[in-house]
Amino acid sequence: MDVQDEIMGLLVRFIASVVLHNHAVSQQVGLGPTDSQFMTLLDVHGPLSPGRLAELTGLTSGTVTGVVDRLEKAGFVRRDRDPGDRRKVIVTPDRRAAEQRLSPQYAAYDRATRDLLDRRSPQEQRVIADFLADLLGGSATRAR
Repeated sequence: MDVQDEIMGLLVRFIASVVLHNHAVSQQVGLGPTDSQFMTLLDVHGPLSPGRLAELTGLTSGTVTGVVDRLEKAGFVRRDRDPGDRRKVIVTPDRRAAEQRLSPQYAAYDRATRDLLDRRSPQEQRVIADFLADLLGGSATRAR
């Protein structure tokens, strides 16, 4: 097996591990897997309209409404009026709820990842960051 095949296999295993962990965390805090992915999107992008959530997920507006309803009921998000157009709604994450209920579930992953990165030189870390940014379509900010 060449190194590219090895990387591809390891990436698939890593993705599966993350997905399974996210499912377990979702169950522990009373959310569905889609619900927790919405929280990730809101964490990454900040407050979003339901329409934008539908675009990012490929889900229908009805499904998005159901997810937002569950997240709001669980105290993870709130619906705010768009200051630019009071007819529109913006879904805003409750950072405190996420910090209190979700962050502890990911603390071990965070520590383990930081420990691994600490064993790499700054140059190796740059290669890793560039590779991951390229996987995401170059959308990550690259600080050099």
